[in-house]
Amino acid sequence: MLTGQKGLFVPGPTNIPHDVQRAMNISMEDHRAPDLPDFILPLLADVAKVFKTTSGQALLFPGSGTAGWEAALTNTLNPGDKVLISTFGQFSHLWADMCQRMGFEVVCIEAAWGEGIPVAGYAQALADDKSHTIKAVLATHNETATGVSSDIGEVREAMDAVNHPAMLFVDGVSSIGSIDFRMDQWKVDIAVSGSQKGFMLPAGLAILCVSEKATEASRHSKMHRCYFDFADMAKLNEQGYFPYTPPMPLLRGLRVAIDRLMEEGLDNVFARHHRLAEGTRQAVAAWGLPLCAKKPEWYSDTVTAICVPEHVNSSALIKHAYSQYQLSLGAGLGQVAGRVFRIGHLGDLNELMLLSALGGVEMSLLNAGIDIEPGKGVGAAIEFYRQAAQASDQPVENKQQNAEKLAFA
Repeated sequence: MLTGQKGLFVPGPTNIPHDVQRAMNISMEDHRAPDLPDFILPLLADVAKVFKTTSGQALLFPGSGTAGWEAALTNTLNPGDKVLISTFGQFSHLWADMCQRMGFEVVCIEAAWGEGIPVAGYAQALADDKSHTIKAVLATHNETATGVSSDIGEVREAMDAVNHPAMLFVDGVSSIGSIDFRMDQWKVDIAVSGSQKGFMLPAGLAILCVSEKATEASRHSKMHRCYFDFADMAKLNEQGYFPYTPPMPLLRGLRVAIDRLMEEGLDNVFARHHRLAEGTRQAVAAWGLPLCAKKPEWYSDTVTAICVPEHVNSSALIKHAYSQYQLSLGAGLGQVAGRVFRIGHLGDLNELMLLSALGGVEMSLLNAGIDIEPGKGVGAAIEFYRQAAQASDQPVENKQQNAEKLAFA
C-alpha cells in the first residue's frame, strides 16, 4: 500500500488550497435566497479584476474551458462567418476544429508545434482582407500541449496596424490568473478561462470576460444557442442571480480563490509563476534535454514541455513516474504524443513543492536509462531558487541588479 500524497504536476487540474476546499465543503443553499446578490455581485466584479478589465463583463457558465469557447463563438458570430486562427498545438487545433464543426469559414495558419502565434501571418491575412470579411481573430495565449506562450499584445498591434474591425477572442484557460493578462489594454473582446488551473478550483466553471463590442455583437448574432446565451446570463446576473441552478460550492470556492490572488497581488502571482518556471527550465537544461518550445520568447510560465531522447517513450516514462513515485506528469498530446512529457507549475504552488516534482522526474529519467548526472537538475533548480530567495530579501535598491544576475527574462 502506497503512503503519502500523490504529486499532482499536470497543467490542470491543479492543487486546491485548503481554505478553498473548506469554502466548497458547505451545506447546500438556496440559489434564489434574498441575500444571494450580496455575494454574487461583488464576486463577478472581482473576477473581472483578474482579467484586468474595467469595462468587460464577467460571465460564469457551468462547464469547462471548451464550453467557454463555444459560448464565445455562438453568441457573437453568424453562420458561415469567417474566422482567423492559428494552430500550433493540441488546444489551438481543437479550437479550430470546433469552428469548422460549427460551420464557420476557417482561415487557419499552421505553425510548427513548439512555436507561438505566427503574428506576421496574422498581419498579412488581415491586411489582405480589404473587405473585412474576417469577423473574429482567435488567439491561444498559452498552448498547454507544447509549453508555449504567445504575445497577445502583438496580435492586437497587427489588427490595429490595418485598422481591422474583427473581434479578438483569446483562449486564456491555462494563463489567466497565472500569467499577466491585460484585457482592456489589448482590447480583447472575449477572454476564456477555466476554474481548474490558475483559479485553483475543480473543473466545472467556464470563466469568461466579454467586452462591450462583443456584447453588442451578441445582440445581432443568428447562431442558435440556449444554455450559453449571454443575454440570459447577463440579465439575471444584473440582479445577482443565474438563469439556471448555479454550482454554488464552486462559486464559494471561487470567492476564496480570488481573495487569495488579490491578497498575494496579481503582479506577485505572475512573478512567482515566472520564478517557478525558470527554476524548472534550469533543471531541464542541467539534464541536457530540449524543451518543446523552440525559443525563449515562447517559454510558458505555467507548463514546461520536455522532449525525451528518441529511444525513450514519454508515455512509458509518465506511467513509471506515477506507479513508482506517485507523481502525475502531463502527457504528450497529438503530434508530440510519446515524445514529450510536461511539468505543470501553476496555481497553488511553491518552490518546495516543485522541487519534489523535479526529484521524481529526475529519478524517472535515470530509471529510463537517460544519461544524466544524479542530482544535477534538482541542484540547478535549488541554486536558482536559493539565489532568488536571497535576492528578494535584499534592500529595494539592490533588487533590480540581483534580478538581472538571475537572468529573469
